[in-house]
Amino acid sequence: MTMNTPAKSSLMTILTRGFRRRCPQCGTGRLFRSYLKPVETCHTCSEQLGHIRADDIPAYFTIVVVGHVVIPLAVMAEQWYHPPEWLHFLVWIPLTLIMTFSLLPCIKGSLVGLLWHLSLNGDETQ
Repeated sequence: MTMNTPAKSSLMTILTRGFRRRCPQCGTGRLFRSYLKPVETCHTCSEQLGHIRADDIPAYFTIVVVGHVVIPLAVMAEQWYHPPEWLHFLVWIPLTLIMTFSLLPCIKGSLVGLLWHLSLNGDETQ
């Protein structure tokens, strides 16, 4: 490391910054310019972020997280209360959609931060 290169933050800090959808380098600049589209460069610290591709892995992690929350709750509700099927549909489908659409950018931000921390671009040529 040269004198001009700042030290990278801890991995947990970088993952937290990504989860908050902030730049992994400075923690203040926005990571996305739209719902899931990363900015090319951070407007605060000028860190290059547009080349990092997370591809499908944020969707897989989101499915795992949401599935591990919704499925046990639905099974417990069925075992304890035996609600009618229409109530299951009324509760679990919206909950699943809300959780998925709210967690997906946060999880993608964390994974972009992880790729940035590991100096990976997300392409398979590395």
